Amino acid sequence: MGEKVDQTNFTREDRTRYRQKIRRSLDVFATMLREARFEFERPLTGMEIELNLIDDNADPAMRNAEVLGAIADPDFQTELGQFNIEINLPPRRLAGDDFAELERGLRSSLNQAERRARAAGAHMVTIGILPTLRREHLTGEALTVNPRYQLLNEQIFAARGEDLDIRIDGVDRLAVTTDTIAPEAACTSTQFHLQVSPAQFASYWNASQIVAGIQVALGANSPLLFGRELWRETRIPLFEQATDTRSEEIRAQGVRPRVWFGERWITSVFDLFEENVRYFPALLPICDIHDPAEILERGEIPELSELRLHNGTVYRWNRPIYAVVNGRPHLRVENRVMPAGPTVADTIANAAFYYGLARTIAEAERPLWTQMSFKAAEENFHNCARHGIDATVFWPGHGTLPVTELVLRWLLPQASAGLDLWGVAPAQRDRLLGIIEQRCLRHRNGASWQVETLHALESQGYDRDRALHEMVRRYLPLMHDNIPVHEWPAAPKV
Repeated sequence: MGEKVDQTNFTREDRTRYRQKIRRSLDVFATMLREARFEFERPLTGMEIELNLIDDNADPAMRNAEVLGAIADPDFQTELGQFNIEINLPPRRLAGDDFAELERGLRSSLNQAERRARAAGAHMVTIGILPTLRREHLTGEALTVNPRYQLLNEQIFAARGEDLDIRIDGVDRLAVTTDTIAPEAACTSTQFHLQVSPAQFASYWNASQIVAGIQVALGANSPLLFGRELWRETRIPLFEQATDTRSEEIRAQGVRPRVWFGERWITSVFDLFEENVRYFPALLPICDIHDPAEILERGEIPELSELRLHNGTVYRWNRPIYAVVNGRPHLRVENRVMPAGPTVADTIANAAFYYGLARTIAEAERPLWTQMSFKAAEENFHNCARHGIDATVFWPGHGTLPVTELVLRWLLPQASAGLDLWGVAPAQRDRLLGIIEQRCLRHRNGASWQVETLHALESQGYDRDRALHEMVRRYLPLMHDNIPVHEWPAAPKV
């Protein structure tokens, strides 16, 4: 989202030129797919984690520029809100003890960054939504000073033509109106990347859509917003609404939202990029000077910058990625459904579960998506976001059942088999999937711990605001100790 932009004003001619250029880029992309010009012999994975910054009182710290200056590491970058930063981990293979090395490297990077952040008067916390956020924290002044963020804010509201209503009915009810996209900054996530071949892309994307709800149920960590207890993964409905360019009348006409689960299984990665062009007008109609067709004819690889920029403004929960690295193009599935946190151990366990299960489902002889409607997968996704680890889901061959029963009896063995196919060391496979197993057995994830602790503190006489701050203060040492969340103690009730 933070990619640099130079142009900030757009004319009708700019939009016409962009429409022509992006369609030409789509034709070039189709040619590249036919000619198999993609690198996929050594598939790699990647990860991004968004972080919240807080002060000593556990309130959001609007200091990302100072913190990034203190960290001085190019792996850390800005995010939408001034209380957000992001770490991007280098790509790596899934084999042997790579998960253990990834965990050690991530912990080392975060520990070093935390020490430097303290010098800038801030602490880092990995959590889906910071519980101490209040409405006054999420105004236009909270946006990071970056032309792209300001431009996105302007263009989304220009397309919408009116202020934004956010309505979430959960345990409590939230109804707020905003004139900025700043509430989106409340949503901090973990993104898993998986490089695949063009021939395999559709299978892996379909598999990722199927498992998205299960992932959210197991890893929910965002139950609180503006002092309200809402969905177990409130980040899902909040993000879907916070960047909605549609007015009420446009929604009633069936126009697709920019934060989108999708509406069908696909047969090619081309389906997704074509949908982007067909359904979504440009938010940032910025053209470069290069003709992608001429570049391809010379035997070189085009960047397809317009196609990529447009793709970055359509917020699919599983997004297709086209990128060129060292002169070689590749395709990735970007799995965007998971919140940040609670710990590095939990994050790596979530990654292992996703990569293992996605491979087994994608490479099954009888595709699961031929046995399940797309609508059922979408309903699973939102039901799991609402109820978290206590959700029930529909699954082919098993009907409707608790998500924990599905995972314990059937999906964990499939994830284990998938990690074997990746070549993951058995000890690492069993350790990480064991974390997922224990979450299911104890019905404990980040969201359930937050809610249990909040209610226990309130039963001891804390008011809601004080309880939220105390809960975050108790969260931090457990997070830093890297104790998996199923082992976290809840506050004793009176």
